[in-house]
Amino acid sequence: MGYRSELISYSDDMDGLRSIPDGFPKELYSEIGKAVSEIYDPFGCHDSYGIHMSSLLLDGLNKLGIKYIFRRAKETYKNHLLQNETHKILLNHKIIGSQIKEITGQTKYTKHLPYFPVCNNCNKLYTTFAYDYITSDKKVMYQCKDTKISNNLIKGCHYKGESDITRDMGKLAWKVEFAARWSAFDIRFEAYGKDIMSSVMVNDWVSDKILEHIHPYHVRYEMLLDKKGKKISKSSGNVITHENWLKYGTTKTILLLLYKRISGSREIGFEDIPALMNEYDELEDVFFDKIHYYNKSKIIRLKGLYEYVNLLNPPKNPSIHIDYRLLVKLNKIFKKNQIRMVTDKLNEYGIVTILDKDAESRINMAVKYANDFELEHTNIKLDKIIKVALKEFADFINKQDLNDDILNIIYKISKKHNIKLKNFFIILYQIIISSNSGPRIDKLINDIGKNKVAESIQKVIKNEK
Repeated sequence: MGYRSELISYSDDMDGLRSIPDGFPKELYSEIGKAVSEIYDPFGCHDSYGIHMSSLLLDGLNKLGIKYIFRRAKETYKNHLLQNETHKILLNHKIIGSQIKEITGQTKYTKHLPYFPVCNNCNKLYTTFAYDYITSDKKVMYQCKDTKISNNLIKGCHYKGESDITRDMGKLAWKVEFAARWSAFDIRFEAYGKDIMSSVMVNDWVSDKILEHIHPYHVRYEMLLDKKGKKISKSSGNVITHENWLKYGTTKTILLLLYKRISGSREIGFEDIPALMNEYDELEDVFFDKIHYYNKSKIIRLKGLYEYVNLLNPPKNPSIHIDYRLLVKLNKIFKKNQIRMVTDKLNEYGIVTILDKDAESRINMAVKYANDFELEHTNIKLDKIIKVALKEFADFINKQDLNDDILNIIYKISKKHNIKLKNFFIILYQIIISSNSGPRIDKLINDIGKNKVAESIQKVIKNEK
């Protein structure tokens, strides 16, 4: 719309540690309740736990080529950037508490202020209950008491104190903190996850009515789940990190995964990488008019998606395309000198003669994928005639004394069962390399091994019963 805009990557490192993520040292239990910016880095490479975790996000953004401004909650509060907003919120804490109750049913903030001072005695955050605000002095009165966080009882030190919002450390509760940030940083857009919808509704109201800042335009997204349908979270230990993903797939596959749709929950895993690698190639072919669709709106949408995956700076020329599933399959065959052997085969198949850096990188990623994962077969629907034809083909190539060449067998079987030759080839490629096309099928079957291909065909027929 012509506005100069910037993306803020915000780290909530003033939030208290609620639980110990899977794989982290148990010694951190003594730190629960303290702000993560004040807890030591258990891995010893950063100044704090908070900075360590933030660095993972920033490294991902950097590798994806995302431009952003980084802000930390600790610096935001230390520099009193939310001081005016905090004062207004605390002045109106009673009406805010009532509104929180009306929107969410939560009564906590009808009894306590939506603010957590850092206890001057034990340095804990979530154990401090603010019960009064001295307007003239801008001081919050609090008591440090026992509290439950994620079913863990956090012991308070029972200290009674006061916290000056213009000097001392503390933070706003989530139910109002978003609104304070939107006002202080002039935020016009913020996406949010479905799981915090009620908090966003409260913050929208606080922003509009208390802080008099029109709340941002929102897009709501749903959860990314693992392949078992479980929510991906640090505490569950099932997080798929960009470091691991980028061993096997390009940065474009991450951006494609995120940009292709945001509505509805999605199950994701490393199994998705081969399909995403090939899908990006297809998008590129559409963008450079190598693939044509009659539906003009589809072409516009796909070309737009390609531009966004390339961060609105698409390349001037297409890259070399090599079917990722084929690369993985070839790497499964060759256990030694994989890169050289696969490169020789690509040359022999006539797919590519000279490799650029992107193609070499793709082969390297496929080697790692082949060593660590199995290729998942695409869902193949077979009718009775196709099943009979496939069984016949599998029986033929299983014979040790096979005299007829493989192409001749395919022609004979497709003609015998009145199956379109093109369709029969597609089904065979789907079974062998989970793709609709590939190199000459007789060479491919010989390289993989007739018995192995026959075994794959028999497995697919069996699973379709």
